Order: sequence, then C-alpha cells, then structure tokens
Amino acid sequence: MASIGIIEDDRSISELVKRTLEKSGHRCYQFFTGEAAVKGIKKEQLQLLLLDVGLPDSDGFSLIQRLPKLPTIYLTARDEITDRVKGLQLGAEDYIIKPFAMAELLARIEVVLRRYYPRDSWIELEEHVRIHLDEKRVYQGETELTLTTQEFLLLEALLVNKNIALSREQLLDIAWGMDYLGDIRTVDVHIQRLRSKLGLKKSIKTVFKYGYRLEMD
Repeated sequence: MASIGIIEDDRSISELVKRTLEKSGHRCYQFFTGEAAVKGIKKEQLQLLLLDVGLPDSDGFSLIQRLPKLPTIYLTARDEITDRVKGLQLGAEDYIIKPFAMAELLARIEVVLRRYYPRDSWIELEEHVRIHLDEKRVYQGETELTLTTQEFLLLEALLVNKNIALSREQLLDIAWGMDYLGDIRTVDVHIQRLRSKLGLKKSIKTVFKYGYRLEMD
C-alpha cells in the first residue's frame, strides 16, 4: 500500500482519515499547518498527498506550489466551480468536497495510485482465491472463475475498503454508480453470488441492518 500525507488542520477529520486509511493498509503522516507540511514532507518518502484548502497559515492553492510534486487530492469545503477548476489547473488529481464518505475517498485514492504506480497486483483470499485487480480476473488455484462485470466491481469495492463496514447504499454508489435507480436489494443478491462462486462465506461478513465487510489480514 501507499505512504500518504494528510495536510488538514481539523484534527478530528485528520484522525478519521488516518484511521480509515490505516485500516486499508496505508501508512499515514499528519501535518496540521502548511509550514509543517513544507518541512516534514521533504523528510518522508510519500506517494500521495491529501490537501485541505483552508489551512490556518496558508491556503492549499498556494501551498501545492511549495510542496514536492506528488499526486495530490484536495479535501475541502469550498465547493465553488471556480475553486474546483483552480485546484485541477494547479495540478491536483482530484477535488473532493466535504463532507465526504470514507468509502468514496478510498476509491478515489485507489484510482490515483493506480494511475501513478501501475502494478500487476493480485490479492489472495481464503480457499486459494486470487484476484488480479489490473487484469480483472479471478482464480481459484489454477482455475479461472467467471464473474460478471458487476460482480467484479462489487468485489473490487469490498477489496479497496477491506476491513471497513460498507452500507448497501455505499456499495451501490461505488459499484453501480450514483445514478443507479434499481432496488437496493440487488446488493444482497450479488453478495450471495460472490460468496457462492468464490467460497468467501467466511470473509464477506454481514453487518446486521447495515451492509457488508470484507475481512482480511
């Protein structure tokens, strides 16, 4: 996983983001002011920055030009289109408006990391199930298993958010898209198919009256 710098003056948000990312295997470094980030980031081997626009001693738009040239995602409450355009023109990879769902943040981080650090990645789960994310293929031993596109997208959403409970609504947004208008119970149907096809009854846990969680070491 990646080493990620969190430049955010709101300590509660910073801690929440840090805990969420660490659950997914990332290493996190926190900076609460622009000056602390300028001094501290040079000492660390980071791969991605999460940058707030409204810092107490500087704004993220000017700060990004003083920081090492790393993939950067803005996290900010400033939702004006002019601010979004400015952030992207300054070189940011993404611009996420507060408040945001942790599942969405993790998914967007994964997109940026894949863009900058391509890899022939695979993950092995129970029952010798091996998922190749970049190739979008799944194997059990040497046998390739057949998944529909939607089943793979759901599996990928669970993997990106491993060990984190996701509601059915969050899974719909990530795997089906925010414009999906179908029945929320389709999540349950596809979860059952994944459990059956891949033998992941132990790994994909049901979170009572909420959703699902993929448990991994």
